[in-house]
Amino acid sequence: MFKVAVIVGSLRRESINRRFARALAKLAEGTLEFEFVELGDVPMYNEDLWQDPPPAVTRLKQSVEAADAVLFVTPEYNRSIPALVKNTIDWGSRPRGKSSWAGKPVGIVGTSGGAIGTAVAQSHLRHVVASCDMRLLPQPEVYFVSKPGLITDSFEVSDESARAFLAGYVTKFGAWIELHAKKA
Repeated sequence: MFKVAVIVGSLRRESINRRFARALAKLAEGTLEFEFVELGDVPMYNEDLWQDPPPAVTRLKQSVEAADAVLFVTPEYNRSIPALVKNTIDWGSRPRGKSSWAGKPVGIVGTSGGAIGTAVAQSHLRHVVASCDMRLLPQPEVYFVSKPGLITDSFEVSDESARAFLAGYVTKFGAWIELHAKKA
């Protein structure tokens, strides 16, 4: 079973993207192991801190490096990615020559209440992950429109067609990881 480091771009406990990530984790049970990476204590990127890296940064890098793949679950803030996502990528890509991201199979998904989901944020994030040498699953793209009751309190997807689509995404992501994961 492949281990997936999950980067949720919102710190809010009741974030719809956190709920969405938990629903995907439930769909992946038995095939992929989702590990949610704690980001709340990661400071803003500061090159000066590399002399004595904060424990949160060391933990972030170790979590990514220990995983077979990474799943970004991003909200869209002001037609782009949240600072939390960019900050996480910046810490993981440094120090120069010691990127935790290089060669990692990666997926990008997100949800919002709007009609286009998180399409613009995901477009921006695709550029960033490419520059960090991550192996991005190109299709299917998941711009999930969140509606009340669509994800239950037990993180089940209540709509059958949405559940089938997301299960298909999880299956495709698993195959992508198998194709690109570095073998030990």
